[in-house]
Amino acid sequence: MKRNTVFVCQECGHQEPRWLGRCPGCNGWNALVEEARTPARKARNALAAAAAGGARPQRLSELSPAQTKRLLTGIAELDRVMGGGLVPGSLLLIGGEPGIGKSTLMLQVCSLLSRAGSPVLYVTGEESAEQVRLRADRLGVDLERLYVLCAVEMGEVVAAIEELSPAFLVVDSIQTVFSAGLASAPGSVGQVRECTAELLRQAKRRRLTVFVVGHVTKYGAIAGPKTLEHMVDTVLYFEGEGFQQYRIVRAAKNRYGSTNEIGVFEMTEAGLTEVANPSDFFLSDRRTDVSGSAVAATIEGTRPLLVEIQALAARTPFALPQRVATGLDARRLNMLLCVIERRAGVATAGNDVFVNVAGGLRLTETATDLATAAAVASSLRDVPLPADTVFVGEVGLAGEVRAVARTESRLAEAGRLGFHRVLMPRRTGARVRPPAGLAAEPVDTVREAFNKAGLV
Repeated sequence: MKRNTVFVCQECGHQEPRWLGRCPGCNGWNALVEEARTPARKARNALAAAAAGGARPQRLSELSPAQTKRLLTGIAELDRVMGGGLVPGSLLLIGGEPGIGKSTLMLQVCSLLSRAGSPVLYVTGEESAEQVRLRADRLGVDLERLYVLCAVEMGEVVAAIEELSPAFLVVDSIQTVFSAGLASAPGSVGQVRECTAELLRQAKRRRLTVFVVGHVTKYGAIAGPKTLEHMVDTVLYFEGEGFQQYRIVRAAKNRYGSTNEIGVFEMTEAGLTEVANPSDFFLSDRRTDVSGSAVAATIEGTRPLLVEIQALAARTPFALPQRVATGLDARRLNMLLCVIERRAGVATAGNDVFVNVAGGLRLTETATDLATAAAVASSLRDVPLPADTVFVGEVGLAGEVRAVARTESRLAEAGRLGFHRVLMPRRTGARVRPPAGLAAEPVDTVREAFNKAGLV
């Protein structure tokens, strides 16, 4: 007799006819869960209904370019990350650690959008309506056109959409919603995939903007099948630590804009507030009288940022010294330690080295190499770096300081914040004019940069 169930991996979506302890697709242990199999007749009926829908191919040249008017949320930082606002009919996914402020941000967005006159529906499967009302009172949101639905069954959500015809929908969270047509538990691969597909159909058919909140795994990725991220139009990550005041929204996928933009927020008693000047925010607690502190000019999307890179080096009695990087690539740090010892004559062996990006920002571009190397050398020599100096440049294995992109924007941000000196690659400095009051000193090697910074 043919089984009506299939075992689906909760990590990658791989299917097996029987249970296995280890998934052949992703090698995950105890990840296969039994789910109901979709009958072949039901699948054929769905295909026949889709074929009868009247969709026909069209010449691309016959289509006029659509001028879609974006919907502004009223939160400039969030609009920037999404590419200039919300696109009607889009499906967005936001994930983050528990307690990071996802529900708070969504409730604030709902309040601002409801002021435009259209009803807004907030579906919660984790909290009661009274809990949502308490948060709304604390945030001071507009309650007149904001509707709350406490439901976990997708049929109830669709019925509420048909009744209200909202312009904006929030589902918090997708792991708690289930479809009655599937026998698996909420949060399983099949349920998440089916519920997301239904929300996608509602969004495209009604031109409804849908925001879906998702849980994350212990590794920081959004829980559920990877197809969840492929189905949505935009994937946002809400980053930060629950015990710190900063929050960062970063786009990992965006069909309507760049994926390099970030939005910076501050968590207050009244909710999340925008940080209009992130450079001032990241440098607000910087001390200039201690060693191991360097200012780097980085680019996040279209925005230049000045951030503080801190380093602490100390002798260790153990045979294997520690190399710890927070906010930077640890392998990149190990490479820089070898370069400054071999090419600049700064001994790093036998020292524990800890490097941190102040403010919790995660840096990926190599233009911060020179600042990281300068901070480590400053801590090893116990010599403070000049307080008015910014470091820009990528460091190569030969000890050379290589050119980086968009140097003009970095220099303009440094000049705006009152810095008077920047150490930068000579190749870039020859064709860039710094703003008034900022002296650009070109360098060829890491050793030359350390000499001009007073470290060698």
